[in-house]
Amino acid sequence: MMPALFIGHGSPMMAIEDNECGVFLSNYGKVIGKPKAIVLFTAHWETEVLTISAVEGRYTTIHDFGGFPQPLFDMRYPAPGSVGLAEQVGKRLSEQGIPVQYDNRRGLDHGTWVVLSRLYPDADIPLVQISVQPFQTNEYQYRVGEALRGLGAEDILVIGSGATVHNFQQMRWGGGEPEQWAIDFDDWLVDRMNERDLDSLFRYEELAPNARKAVPRPEHFVPLYIAFGNGDPQNKPEVIHRSYEMGTLSYICMKF
Repeated sequence: MMPALFIGHGSPMMAIEDNECGVFLSNYGKVIGKPKAIVLFTAHWETEVLTISAVEGRYTTIHDFGGFPQPLFDMRYPAPGSVGLAEQVGKRLSEQGIPVQYDNRRGLDHGTWVVLSRLYPDADIPLVQISVQPFQTNEYQYRVGEALRGLGAEDILVIGSGATVHNFQQMRWGGGEPEQWAIDFDDWLVDRMNERDLDSLFRYEELAPNARKAVPRPEHFVPLYIAFGNGDPQNKPEVIHRSYEMGTLSYICMKF
């Protein structure tokens, strides 16, 4: 039985540097064990229609960033695709009224391969990468995850890869202790999730402290709702890791 996970992926440097979250993920992959397959929603792939990677063979690696050291650009994560799993996922979503389309060419962006290079560095687990639709409602995001409930019982790991507090304008590039406003925002989210207060969570923009500052644009935030919706509602949400970089960049990770 695999849980649903939300992973705060932060900077791509996590792939080659041992920050707190990177070290945690390297150990956590051993804790939960190796799944039969992985379905991952990445904040770095936005589409009008929910799009599912249906790739034959191995994925290419996309280095969708700039200004980082060469060793990061040398990284490759040649995980195998799975057309069969992609079609299975698409069928479940379509049956719940969620339109989907397929993509058989796109490689893995860093929202996917940075996280997985830490969790499962051997790149030998069949993988389906899925886009996000940040313009959709929060209720819709939860429903996407809910439509895929049961994959964990099939030993398929569902991951939402993004970030809760993700605002480049508010980062302190020199580092330092996390800002209290960022901590308060994450605290509010965790409390509401523990209470399964869906109404408040769906209205976080008006109810959560510092919401506009924490989430200026929701593409990194919506994978949290997808992972939450995918989790077993009988399980209590659990913060499995929490750290910050540059004052505000949240690496909070949750299990559902």
